[in-house]
Amino acid sequence: MTDSRSTPLTRADYQTLGLAALGGALEIYDFIIFAFFATTLSKLFFPPDMPEWLRLLQTFGIFATGYLARPLGGILMAHFADRLGRKRVFSLTILMMAGPCLLIGLMPTYADIGILAPLLLLSLRILQGAAVGGEVPSAWSFVAEHAPRGRRGYALGVLQAGLTFGYLLGALTATLLARVFTPQEMLDYGWRIPFLLGGPFGLLGVWLRRWLSETPVFLAMRERQDERAAYPLLNVLRRHKHTLLPAAALTCVLTSAVVVLVVVTPTLLQQRFGMHADRAFALSSVGIVFLNIGCVIAGHVCDRIGQRRSLILYSLLLPVGIAALYADLIAGWGWPGLAYAFAGLCCGIVGVVPSIMVAMFPAEVRVSGISFTYNVAYSAWASVTPLLLIAAMPWSPWICVLYCALMALAGLLCVRAAQSPQEPSLDDALYQHG
Repeated sequence: MTDSRSTPLTRADYQTLGLAALGGALEIYDFIIFAFFATTLSKLFFPPDMPEWLRLLQTFGIFATGYLARPLGGILMAHFADRLGRKRVFSLTILMMAGPCLLIGLMPTYADIGILAPLLLLSLRILQGAAVGGEVPSAWSFVAEHAPRGRRGYALGVLQAGLTFGYLLGALTATLLARVFTPQEMLDYGWRIPFLLGGPFGLLGVWLRRWLSETPVFLAMRERQDERAAYPLLNVLRRHKHTLLPAAALTCVLTSAVVVLVVVTPTLLQQRFGMHADRAFALSSVGIVFLNIGCVIAGHVCDRIGQRRSLILYSLLLPVGIAALYADLIAGWGWPGLAYAFAGLCCGIVGVVPSIMVAMFPAEVRVSGISFTYNVAYSAWASVTPLLLIAAMPWSPWICVLYCALMALAGLLCVRAAQSPQEPSLDDALYQHG
């Protein structure tokens, strides 16, 4: 159903959306590039006599620690986003992400300093996790509060496409380096290049976001001091307890799509299915391109048919797409690129969940509410599931499909939490302030 009050996006709206999405893409690149080089890093930062599977598992453990650090950083930055403004958090999160990324590219390996190498790597990943914990909730709120009436789903879908474009930058960088350098050259020095690129990317992101303006909703709240909670998170825990569980569950559903499509499958293509690194990264790039497209389509669908119907549709599509991908890989049908593209489109749940979650919390505690539920659930889920999926793959190659089927069920159980057409929309809540 089309919202008759829908307002077209203006040139200024597209500029705001584009700057927010591109800045987020650069920050996500800095965070995710670690996953694409997990196999190489496992050989550089752990003892050479350690079994390969254990080195890889420990490397993914360090990657997962970045997720575990998200709640603390996200909660602290969300407090200031709700109290001082959404825009200020943006530049800080990019700087906190880019600095550690650059340092990873410069740091010594296990051969140079022994056990200190993985410990330093762990410390830098914790800082990056804290940064990304503040980025996503602030970005969702910022874009939703800037979006014209009736176009929130599309705007957030475009933002999610921008954030997932950061995954594509990582995949393309990994593909290019795998083709330019030999495996030995990658171990010698090539692995440093993608991390060294993170520094300039971060500075570019900070420069881009200086052109953004604060949201009209926050400006209105600043004029009405009585509506701004002194401690937004406490307000969330006291007055919005009923919202926490469905918001956390929806986060897990979103996470499942990213974990399987972007984090786990590229590694399994090399370890389980024997693909060369450059082909695995190229296939991953195809999947991420279509994930970007799928997010935009899903956001538009959300505006057209509503949150609840969109959640049902894309919860069901998630396991269908992943099943098609793994069926091709296991059966050897010879169409992995097409299967990966289809899986990316079916992961449009990544573009639906943000529109639902921003409507769950009122403006004065929105960033804190999203940040708490999103980061706690994401950190717990994304830190554990890659390890479990990789460890369980020898048991059955269909484990990722089963996992996505369970997540689809979780999405369907959250349908009642999504906004129905008869309920007041987020747009009404926003525009009554502005």
